[in-house]
Amino acid sequence: MVLKALALNCSLKAGDGESSSTDAMIAVLAKALAAHDVELTGTVRVAALDIRPGVTSDEGEGDAWPALRRRILDHDIVIFGGPIWLGQISSVAKRVLERMDAFLGETDERGRMPSYGKVAVAAIVGNEDGAHFSTAQWFQALNDVGWTIPATAACYWVGEAMGSIDFKDLGQVPEKVEKTAKMVAGNAAHLAGLLRSSPYPG
Repeated sequence: MVLKALALNCSLKAGDGESSSTDAMIAVLAKALAAHDVELTGTVRVAALDIRPGVTSDEGEGDAWPALRRRILDHDIVIFGGPIWLGQISSVAKRVLERMDAFLGETDERGRMPSYGKVAVAAIVGNEDGAHFSTAQWFQALNDVGWTIPATAACYWVGEAMGSIDFKDLGQVPEKVEKTAKMVAGNAAHLAGLLRSSPYPG
């Protein structure tokens, strides 16, 4: 059974060619997931898409969310990645969460949202305090709209206070980050496999 993962990079940088610490952290998790036969099919730079404001699954002509929504729901595991800005998740990340609010009204005959049976993990980077608060923002909102959160579901790195070194600029991945990524990946793969074989009853 091959499990599939998708990464959402919620950096403020729209260009795929722009260097991103979030991409660097996603790469750490992708490597760890591969050890559990989980295929990362791609990384979406969300800021490059025209994701309209709103709380429905389709906000009209030109809205890029419907296509991204389909892609997200076609995967077993989604890595929600992003930077810390002003001590919290980015505005891009909040836009993704706002659009998933529609899941609340899209339940099946057993009351299950489209995200039921899907596993969410987080990849967070920043040069200021806020990793735990950002994780709490991600996971509370994602749980509200039906995602399943495994034990040890977040991998993060926070640089020195008021420092200037980004995660992508490190010479090597810190040992603790590597160790955490392996735990996140193992738990996510295990949980996704269980949910694939035995869905929530509703």
